[in-house]
Amino acid sequence: MGIGENAMINDDDKRKIDAKKYLVEMRPIFISKALFSDTTENYISPAEPNPYGNVSIRFRTANSGVDSVYLISSEGEKYPMSKVDEDKAFDYYECTVTLNQDDFYYYFEIHAGRIRCTYDARGISKEKVPHNLFRIIPGYHTPAWAKGAVMYQIYVERFCNGDPTNDVENGEYFYVGGPVNKVEDWYKIPNVDGTKEFYGGDLQGVIDKLPYLKGLGIDCIYFNPLFVSPSNHKYDSQDYEHIDPHFGKIVKDGGECLEPGDSDNRHATKYQTRVCSKENLEASDELFKHLVEEAHRLGIRVILDGVFNHCGSFNKWLDRERIYEDSEDYAKGAYVSADSPYRKFFDFKSDNWPYNGNYDGWWGYDTLPKLNYEASHELFDKVMDIAAKWVSKPYNVDGWRLDVAADIGHSPEFNHEFFKRFRRYVKDANPEALILAEHYGDPASWLNGKEWDSVMNYDGFMEPVTWFLTGMQKHSDDYRPDMLGNSHAFWEAMWNAHYRLSNSALSVSMNQLSNHDHSRFLTRTNGKVGRSGSVGAHVADEGVDKAIMRQAVIIQMTWTGAPTIYYGDEAGLTGFTDPDNRRTYPWGREDQGLIEFHREMINIHKASEELKYGSLMKLVGEPFVIGYGRFTKDNATIVLINRDTNERKLSVSFMDLINIHGTAYERIMYTDELGYDNRSLDVRIEANGKHEITMPPISAVVIRSKRKH
Repeated sequence: MGIGENAMINDDDKRKIDAKKYLVEMRPIFISKALFSDTTENYISPAEPNPYGNVSIRFRTANSGVDSVYLISSEGEKYPMSKVDEDKAFDYYECTVTLNQDDFYYYFEIHAGRIRCTYDARGISKEKVPHNLFRIIPGYHTPAWAKGAVMYQIYVERFCNGDPTNDVENGEYFYVGGPVNKVEDWYKIPNVDGTKEFYGGDLQGVIDKLPYLKGLGIDCIYFNPLFVSPSNHKYDSQDYEHIDPHFGKIVKDGGECLEPGDSDNRHATKYQTRVCSKENLEASDELFKHLVEEAHRLGIRVILDGVFNHCGSFNKWLDRERIYEDSEDYAKGAYVSADSPYRKFFDFKSDNWPYNGNYDGWWGYDTLPKLNYEASHELFDKVMDIAAKWVSKPYNVDGWRLDVAADIGHSPEFNHEFFKRFRRYVKDANPEALILAEHYGDPASWLNGKEWDSVMNYDGFMEPVTWFLTGMQKHSDDYRPDMLGNSHAFWEAMWNAHYRLSNSALSVSMNQLSNHDHSRFLTRTNGKVGRSGSVGAHVADEGVDKAIMRQAVIIQMTWTGAPTIYYGDEAGLTGFTDPDNRRTYPWGREDQGLIEFHREMINIHKASEELKYGSLMKLVGEPFVIGYGRFTKDNATIVLINRDTNERKLSVSFMDLINIHGTAYERIMYTDELGYDNRSLDVRIEANGKHEITMPPISAVVIRSKRKH
């Protein structure tokens, strides 16, 4: 063939050359849904890096799906990422970054042919979004034992009466406008003004029920306050240094209760003997020590409630009730004398001593005197010592939950300084102690590795779950039909909380459905607005829906964080907001089916590493339907919830979670209006990675990849 002939190529040859060129240069379709990273231990190593240490950061793409991936810091530094692992579905890219002491913010840039996109904490975007960047906080460590731990909140006075000899007696003392009252009927509904009612629950009762809690699968007990206090809730501390003998042991008794009509607690000599004598205080502390030892022996941790924003008017530092005034064992209280060593512990507005009642009270309540840390280094140091005492030997408590934590002082600057020091004291005494705070609103400024470990997750769990499943406000004070089944509102609230908190905080956040400050979740399922004082306590029991309750428990046990059960929720307790939410545990009248359902879901939670440590991905967000996956590299759990009163047909893709090639799935929990089924059933996945499912009204399903051994 001559040179001239060589230039002549027929159409068949041209098509062959074009086909060969296409095969050489073609790229797979860019699969945006395969892109993924987060700040769990699956994509960050070590998961909680130290200042000035190295951290390896990973990013996932579809198998052979991109040309290159870069990590870009908020300062503009660009780190090329190398492919370090792959399977039939995904490639994993990685780079190593050396941290300093500052927070490290970053996002990813992905190149695939002509496609350029970024990926941040909210997912894929066209360009950098500064407030959506991933964040690593060097040195932010939270206790490993608390990550995904199943917690159980106990309001001791209403849990179990194990020792009738320490019960409060009728007229033992005067409290908030009347004499205290011993309730003889354990199952009686609390009065609307239940502040003076005592049912007799105590620490011996908790000790007696530890085997029950162990059998339920509980990892940690969170106690409402236990320190000496005249109330049944004990959020008005009388003595932070000792356990209340009415919860503990009364080994020395005697004295008189008040005569009818007498409101002067100087005459309440029986109360004074019980809660002021060293014998009773030491015996009660010893019983608590024994409780912690027994709990630890069973593998159950214990955290206490710290109320350090305010105390009570009975407090020995103030002594407004004058019950310590004549005791040689106690210094004069600041109410009693201007010469009291505790005078600066409180903010007095006048010099009207003796018996100066003109002091600052929290929200104006003189029964809740505000502690005045800014004016007293002695008070500051005293509370720090108390915080360290209880997490140290011989008590060995495993952490603190902090009441109204953000209000501790009179300025945000002081409050942050207080908790920086609080953390140092507690962590120096017990490095594995957990510090959780009650907080409403964005807690990001507190969750910096230097103050709190995490929060009671109202904004990122209790509220969104309640709105979606019930349409109710968490106090049962309002019903909003526009929020019932509103999956968009659910995901927005959940994601806002999810990406604003570091994984260190998220993994130990308290995920509650109910607690002592809000109506019981089971009551919220009836959609009835009110409180016991306005509509009657009986309304809290009417029309409740256990199918919705089971849906809530499934979310609770499969969401990121520490699922926390409020005592009795698992047994079917109902109740409006306090005091109705503080009914006694219904021993002998429990809903055994609901208890067993909780036990099954706790077992699922504890048996699945992805439910404790895994990533989270939204799968479904339709009106009245949500679905999500929790996953590691090799295992996945999928949760689907249909809150609709109608049947729903869903087509859910599993292929964005883990490699579906060779992966089998099984249904491990199903619930609907008729009950629940925990039998293991194989689940069919189509060739395109989708699962087709018809969900009955008010139903939920948990599907899990079969474990690879």
